[in-house]
Amino acid sequence: MSESIPSSTQRIPARTRRQAMDWSLVLASQGIEHVIEQSEESGWALVVAAPDHEKALAHIRQYRLENRHWRWRRPVFQPGWVFDWRSAIWVLMTISFYWWSDARTALRGLGEMDGSALARGEWWRLFTAMWLHADPGHLAMNAVFGLVFLGLAMGRYGPGAGLLAAYLAGAGGNVATWLGYGESQRGLGASGMVMGALGLLSVQSFSLLGQRNFNALRRFTGTILGGLLLFVLLGLNPEADVVAHLGGLVAGMLLGSLISLDSRLAHRPWINLAAGILFAALVILPWLRALGWAG
Repeated sequence: MSESIPSSTQRIPARTRRQAMDWSLVLASQGIEHVIEQSEESGWALVVAAPDHEKALAHIRQYRLENRHWRWRRPVFQPGWVFDWRSAIWVLMTISFYWWSDARTALRGLGEMDGSALARGEWWRLFTAMWLHADPGHLAMNAVFGLVFLGLAMGRYGPGAGLLAAYLAGAGGNVATWLGYGESQRGLGASGMVMGALGLLSVQSFSLLGQRNFNALRRFTGTILGGLLLFVLLGLNPEADVVAHLGGLVAGMLLGSLISLDSRLAHRPWINLAAGILFAALVILPWLRALGWAG
């Protein structure tokens, strides 16, 4: 942009400062000298030499024609929380269960995922196994990534709905291992739930597909590929239960897609309250059954 504009000039009015700046870039790319001008009376405008006026208008028209369906600023998340720090409560609960199981080693036998016990009807192991961990390293890994993925999922889908969906996805991961390995399968840990939260995040843009345009498809595809890449980096550890990880991821993606059909519904207070109560019930009742305190 140059200040050496001849005395014979023409003004090209712009509605806003942003529009004037965008048009200025267009003219600069074409080597057309101009000045951005703003006054209280006439607002924003580009001032060009009179001989360049028609050429400048032609380039601006072409720019507007090529970009009439494109907005530079696009919302990525819906209004509301982006990260919900209440996921730290889940981390504290997980640590508390580890201390409890470390003090009472019999709890692991009562609550771990056991394919033969599940076949006998001990359904509660699908849930109790998620609160048990083999060692501090196993606990730390799930706590760190769980804090992040759950916080983002709870922020996107609502605190109660996001937490419950990830928890159910973790149970789905345990079902997948049982189906894959049969009665010989034994395991514990919250990895399936953490991967379930990742699955929820991977399909957070599912509702955009209703717009039926390329940009919506591109954003949806981007979130899916990003989730799959994280799964490859974090979930394919050969020393871990890969089937549980994959089952949790797929279950999270399915649940997230269902919630995204009406994402506003999940953010309603009564929905999140009901989901939170159901989550608490699915923590307490399975453990009561595991300990033999319920019939």
